[in-house]
Amino acid sequence: MARPIRETPVLTGEDAIRFEERRLEVENMSEEQRAKNRRELEKRVANAKNKIQFCF
Repeated sequence: MARPIRETPVLTGEDAIRFEERRLEVENMSEEQRAKNRRELEKRVANAKNKIQFCF
């Protein structure tokens, strides 16, 4: 039997401040930055697919 899911903790103090700062950084990215990040991610995924061997 699975264990029950615990309640999500509430962030307080420095953790909450750091979370909010990082959340705002992501929202303030320009479309160019988002496109660049997506291209980099796609390259890394393609590279990982070449290195990972799948057995079906």
